[in-house]
Amino acid sequence: MTDDEKPTLMVIDGHSLAFRAFYALPVDSFVNREGQHTNAIHGFISMLINLLSKEKPTHLAVAFDISRYSFRTREYPEYKGTRGETPPEFIGQIPLLEEALAAMSIPTLSKEDYEADDILATLAHRGSQEGFKVFVVSGDRDAIQMIDDNVTLLYPNARGVSELKRYDRDTVFERYGIEPHQYPDIAALVGETSDNLIGIDKVGEKTAVKWITQYGSLAGVLEHADEITGVVGEKLREQSDRAVRNRKLNHLLTDVPLPVGPADLERKPINSARVREVFDKLQFRTLQERVLKIAAAESGDDGALPAEALGSGSVIPVVRTMVDEELAKWLDTASARGTAPLGVRLELISGELTGIGIASATESAFVPWAAGRPDYTALEAWLAGDSPKYFHDSKRDLKLLAAAGLALRGIAFDTRLAAWLLKPGGKPEDLAGQVYSYLGETLPQPDANQLVPDTEAVSPATEAWYTVRVAHYLAEKLDAGSLRVLTDIELPLVPVLAGMETAGVTVSAEILAGLNASLTASAADLAARSYAEIGHEVNLGSPKQLQQVLFEELGMPKTRANKTGFSTDAASLADLQEQAPHPFLDLLLQHRDASKLKQIIETLERGIGGDGRIHTTYDQTGTSTGRISSNDPNLQNIPVKTAIGREIRSAFRRGQQFETLLTADYSQIEMRIMAHLSGDEGLILAFNEGEDLHRFVGSRIFGVPPAEVTPLMRTKVKAMSYGLAYGLSAFGLSKHLRIETGEAKQLMTDYFTRFGAVREYLRNVVEQARTDGYTETIFGRRRPFGDLTSNNRVLRENAERAALNAPIQGSAADILKIAMLGVADDLAANGLESRMLLQVHDELVFEVAPGELETLTAIVRDRMGHAADLRVPLDVQVGTGENWDQAAH
Repeated sequence: MTDDEKPTLMVIDGHSLAFRAFYALPVDSFVNREGQHTNAIHGFISMLINLLSKEKPTHLAVAFDISRYSFRTREYPEYKGTRGETPPEFIGQIPLLEEALAAMSIPTLSKEDYEADDILATLAHRGSQEGFKVFVVSGDRDAIQMIDDNVTLLYPNARGVSELKRYDRDTVFERYGIEPHQYPDIAALVGETSDNLIGIDKVGEKTAVKWITQYGSLAGVLEHADEITGVVGEKLREQSDRAVRNRKLNHLLTDVPLPVGPADLERKPINSARVREVFDKLQFRTLQERVLKIAAAESGDDGALPAEALGSGSVIPVVRTMVDEELAKWLDTASARGTAPLGVRLELISGELTGIGIASATESAFVPWAAGRPDYTALEAWLAGDSPKYFHDSKRDLKLLAAAGLALRGIAFDTRLAAWLLKPGGKPEDLAGQVYSYLGETLPQPDANQLVPDTEAVSPATEAWYTVRVAHYLAEKLDAGSLRVLTDIELPLVPVLAGMETAGVTVSAEILAGLNASLTASAADLAARSYAEIGHEVNLGSPKQLQQVLFEELGMPKTRANKTGFSTDAASLADLQEQAPHPFLDLLLQHRDASKLKQIIETLERGIGGDGRIHTTYDQTGTSTGRISSNDPNLQNIPVKTAIGREIRSAFRRGQQFETLLTADYSQIEMRIMAHLSGDEGLILAFNEGEDLHRFVGSRIFGVPPAEVTPLMRTKVKAMSYGLAYGLSAFGLSKHLRIETGEAKQLMTDYFTRFGAVREYLRNVVEQARTDGYTETIFGRRRPFGDLTSNNRVLRENAERAALNAPIQGSAADILKIAMLGVADDLAANGLESRMLLQVHDELVFEVAPGELETLTAIVRDRMGHAADLRVPLDVQVGTGENWDQAAH
């Protein structure tokens, strides 16, 4: 019987693959309406559907571990002892996965006192003997020992479970130089970190393979241990018991008593009604459609699973390479004369543009690019025109096209931005990740670590086609408010941010170098003085060594416990210094500050380009609130209120051809939004009358005239006003202000007595979010909070604190972005040469061209002051100066 004629048995390690899927997919992107995280289930089912399509198993089962305990832990209690606690977001996903598999009529197996690997090994061994072609799907390398002429291992690569590498006897020999049955001998000698099986010291994989090749097995190696010379031979003889123990534990059983055998695992019809019920609960619409297509295909007379039944139903279009008139005609036809959006993907070699992929929902074209050729007129006109275009990371592509001399307009959708708006807490995925997450398909990706990759990258034209499909999926998923935020705020902001990044800001390398030298000397002096306090040197950056000094040598009170002992983070040490002051601790904290500032300065120095300017990168998807983040280098971590921070800012200067810098920022924007959202008459009155907010509030709380509000009173009120919006407790307020908890409670009580609408708003925003599953800004930006209904108290309370402030911070972010768009429009409309350079927190920094200061100031004040229609005015503070510090206000 040939392999094609044999029945195909597939056995899958449920826990192993579910954990891989859990870490491969963003946790916050997969939460159902009950608040249950589902990323592991989604990734597992997606992988399974692809396997059904590709391997077409006739017999199938999934094995799960019952617990971490088995006969192995009885023999060696430390077995797998280094594995951390199960992530709270993973808890509850396995039962739901088993429920989904049951709906698909896929049997699941487990056995008390055994591991899932033993079940797989038993079924694989029996299947091989009974004439099956066997596929074992596992992320555990111990599964290599199951491989024989009839058994192939499908092992996930670094991407998680979206791609599986095939290991047969030849592949194992090519990779390790041994037969599969010898792999446990290698692992016994080297050890298995993941299983807490410690190997022989000094023995690596190469040494172990050499020994096993020479002596045939671990038993043979130990029998000839006296013949092995050198340190490694001594270690082998001294620690041979480790290898013997490891080999006993990593041996997979092939005789586990099971209620079923391979022949009993024949595929059964999918229960479509049950699939709808379970997948609706999981909110897996796309996966449900794909599984139901499988069910429909299986009901045919031959039971074959056509590929189109397992994907989206779309067929990858053939890529056509074209330029000149052919391209012009195709663009006109494919875009239906500019009305149907086309996807765009760029091909780069060493960072240079070499081609452009363009695709509709049914066709794709590749345009090879070589600057200066005359046959790109149609392409240049289309890119620079208003025809709608879909991108993944449009800002990056806009800058790359600009570097190649190509203008870009008509950005109508960006899958990176859209996915972030859908799940703002998730880590942005590349296009391949989105194809896997949203379409359940695998976009082939070459291994960047291979000089000659096994997998060839798909054409950028095909990637453009996938971009269109992902865009359609995300457009359906986004609610109306989020779509408005995308089209009215985020997409128009792309060229604005790209222009700011390209312009950069002039920075004085001399000033930074002087600050660096000063901080280096200061850090060295602080370190020397700290060593003198304890009588010896210590690595001030090592938590372990600091624990030894603080808690053992100096006998200081213990801080909160963590995995490595007791915390030595900044907050813990600041509390410790207040509780038990010590000169060493004071010097240590000063040294940390100096080192941190030195690191900031060195990052800025490395960021200065050949033009003498820093070109930071702004990331619209860098926060879950909607605020823009700054990277490479980060300009938002420069201290604002310290002397050294002002010195660092003084290094940021106007360019030579410009007259001055202009800075503009919002005053107390978050409290103004709080007043607007809560409708509290007291706060609204304070802002509308232009009073000092904290003095006004202090007057109401402490019952004194505004003029008699002391600086200490004002400080307390300010800390509480901002703290309440971040879920600050009375205990937290007491720690922040260094007052008794009772006084902090009374302060909060008095505050809410005078400003009751604030209390009601803060109560209602969390409860509404608990009902809706999300918060919303003034402009419709949503932030999901599935953990508000979590059974895990820590997750739930963290979500409650974040939900309190999300509408406020998110609205502040939207307002600043709208202001930036308005300013950019007015700069262009008035033909000004002044430029917007930086966005840092609630502040904008401009370079002012000669003679344009008055006009620019008026534009900035107007656009920032009218970016939102609130119940209170938006106060904008403006300043000018030769450098960023001088321009402060």
